[in-house]
Amino acid sequence: MESPDPASTPSPNNAEDRTTEFLELLTRHERQLAAYVFALIQPVADAEDILQQTKMLLWKHFGDFEIGTNFLAWARKTAFHQILTYRRKVKRQHLSLDDEALEALSHAVGELAEEPSVRHEALRKCVGRLPEAHRQMVQLRYFEELEIDAIAGQLERTEAAVYRALSRIRMGLMSCVEDQLNRGAVS
Repeated sequence: MESPDPASTPSPNNAEDRTTEFLELLTRHERQLAAYVFALIQPVADAEDILQQTKMLLWKHFGDFEIGTNFLAWARKTAFHQILTYRRKVKRQHLSLDDEALEALSHAVGELAEEPSVRHEALRKCVGRLPEAHRQMVQLRYFEELEIDAIAGQLERTEAAVYRALSRIRMGLMSCVEDQLNRGAVS
């Protein structure tokens, strides 16, 4: 009987090194990965589940990851596929974004996560410039996480009017943030 080739048999140290390497990479990028998932999925409990599933898949397939490449990009891609799976499972419920829009939003969230401090500061300044009624609408939708019908009821407006207003506000904020970044007005 032939003995196994020592080079092909993982030694405890190699497995231990690989585990340490995975944990270091995950720890370094965990907040950005979580921000990515939480920006794309509501309710929070579902986002937490997707994040945990993603981490388990990352660990399971860490042997496929090429050390020295972009771990965060690999992790986001894995999370994105988990999000698509989740969306297929809840398809019977109303989903406000189609898969193409979700992919575009995913890309935008990924870019925002790359330079959070500069973009967040620009967004904070732009939100501060909004008229009070627009700030209130942003607060209700994105911080209090109210549904459109609840916002419409609270503001005594139609749902269509709230959708249109939020769309205009988002476009205005996006333009304002880009202007801030292009001018270098954020420090």
